[in-house]
Amino acid sequence: MTDSKAVRIIVKKRLNPLKLVYGIINYGGLAALVIWGSSGIEYLGLMQSARGTLEALFRGFTHPDMSYLLNMSRDGLPFAIVETVAIAIAGTFASALLSIPVALLASQNIVGDKVSKLGKFIVTAVRTFPELILALIFISIVGPGAPAGILAIGIHSVGMLAKLFSEAIESMDMGVKEALDSCGATPMEVLFRAMLPEVSPEFISYTLYRFEINVRAAATLGLVGAGGIGAPLIFAIRSRVWPRVGIIMIAMIAVVTLIDIISGKLRKRLV
Repeated sequence: MTDSKAVRIIVKKRLNPLKLVYGIINYGGLAALVIWGSSGIEYLGLMQSARGTLEALFRGFTHPDMSYLLNMSRDGLPFAIVETVAIAIAGTFASALLSIPVALLASQNIVGDKVSKLGKFIVTAVRTFPELILALIFISIVGPGAPAGILAIGIHSVGMLAKLFSEAIESMDMGVKEALDSCGATPMEVLFRAMLPEVSPEFISYTLYRFEINVRAAATLGLVGAGGIGAPLIFAIRSRVWPRVGIIMIAMIAVVTLIDIISGKLRKRLV
């Protein structure tokens, strides 16, 4: 092949009209979508008190209310932090257990195509509602406090964990399951001796990752009265007690960072 012929082939490939049209449609559509979305934003500008609020918040960070941190009563910061972490732990543990049967129902290689579609629909439906909406619903059922937060986080997490669990089950090696089936093993024996041992490291890794997310979610549920550190934070912001806002936000950053580090190390050992 001559050099000129090779150059013509390369130029022809680069100037493929179908690829050019495809690229224009893709990038043009993306640009149009961004412009359309931006046009719906009504920007009113900064409030006149913005500078003063930011300066007060900065002073709150640099001069936090340490007495609130050292308050060991139910109205103190340590209790709110422990309650937040406890809500995340309880909600994550409950959702991890509930996600296993839902994930099995959504796994095509376990229950077949038709039943798995029903399971996937359930997973999507549960995942539709955010934690704050669920918290408002459960507050009207069980009243304000930590139980509503646990139920909100637990139900919402089922949607995400069940999706991840089902994907892990569908990608697992089915050789061990088929071997046990050929030996006459019962479905429960296949489940506990073949399937769960193989996918359990991924299940635990996903659960730890979800726990990291749930700690952050539990910190915001207090904004609607579902327990946790969000309630004292919103009260401090509304009252403009910026030193207390500062110490609460510093504590949240420290707790979330510590949990992320510990969870990350545990997940690296499992994977």
